Amino acid sequence: MAKDGPNWDGLLKWSIANSDGTRSTRNLSEEDKRWFMEAMQSQTVDVIKRMKEITMVMQTPEQVLEAQGVTAADIEDMLDELQEHVESIDMANDLHSIGGLVPLLGYLKNSHANIRAKAAEVVSTIVQNNPRSQQLVMEANGLEPLLSNFASDPDVTVRTKALGAISCGYNCCSIVYFLILNFTLIRHNKPGIAAFRLANGYAALRDAVGADSARFQRKALNLIQYLLHENHSDCNVVNELGLPRVMLHLASSEDAEVREAALRGLLELARDKTGGSNGGLGEDDEKLKQILEERIKGISLMSPEDLGAAREERQLVDCLWSTCYKEPSSLREKGLLSLPGEDDPPPDVASKHFEPPLRGWAANHTGDSKPSVKKQEAPLLLGPIPPN
Repeated sequence: MAKDGPNWDGLLKWSIANSDGTRSTRNLSEEDKRWFMEAMQSQTVDVIKRMKEITMVMQTPEQVLEAQGVTAADIEDMLDELQEHVESIDMANDLHSIGGLVPLLGYLKNSHANIRAKAAEVVSTIVQNNPRSQQLVMEANGLEPLLSNFASDPDVTVRTKALGAISCGYNCCSIVYFLILNFTLIRHNKPGIAAFRLANGYAALRDAVGADSARFQRKALNLIQYLLHENHSDCNVVNELGLPRVMLHLASSEDAEVREAALRGLLELARDKTGGSNGGLGEDDEKLKQILEERIKGISLMSPEDLGAAREERQLVDCLWSTCYKEPSSLREKGLLSLPGEDDPPPDVASKHFEPPLRGWAANHTGDSKPSVKKQEAPLLLGPIPPN
């Protein structure tokens, strides 16, 4: 490869000269073969080799890199490249084999906030949909710095990225769709949940829901709801930490997604059978009723467009009211729970073009409601009866 990039012009001229169709094929000389292979190999990246090089940089002490002119921005770019490589599950698992996972987790404690955040983002990619790497991160004590950053890092981006690695965004990938669930350090990982509890994770979540960042609040509330759904005994811990009152406050947030996340968590508490007649909400019942009434009033004043966007909130408010007070909310009486057309099935636009063979066969054989059955007549016997 040349300094300024590959010699595409030379490769193109060579290709045209050797494949213009005006002459018969010929055997390439050894020199031509060598030139062609060098040109092609210059465009091929040996991912494992490159990951080993990145690992070597990550293993180098920070002060040594700084002395050699390597900046924090350079490290961020390098981690960006590593993240692309480990999007493959095989490459993610190979990172541990070549010794790169431990130094990557070490970057979670780097003095530069941007590097700490980027390292957590790479960890999120590694553990996503990858139980093997989840276990490797656990065995390398990767959960500890993630919890530490999530709980107490002064940079909100670092805290957010750390929470994303713990729950892998939890609601997951908005690029593909929104509701693709991923395996992460917490999700469907009992050792990870146990470690989260032992590390006083709920106390950190209490601080997180009180943050100024709506995105950070939403992630924390989603994680609370998931944990309560998986284990209702955690409702006692949540109540002791005073989280229901914080969630009640956030149920009136100006951010619609924060409101919905708070209502989902409150619904899990209300469904807790150990918390008395109103579930795990206890003495906060009156405050809850007041907030739900305010939300019903707010929903009643919404425009048709806003009502459509608030479909989940409408259902959560009604479900929470029904769970706590054993009666439907006034949203039903006002016709606001289910708007016209919301529950209609989507139009069938595919069956005409992609009719299954069995359906087509059945359609061709059901035209006659009374299929004719031809009665078999007894055979006519001619001649004398044969002797026994």
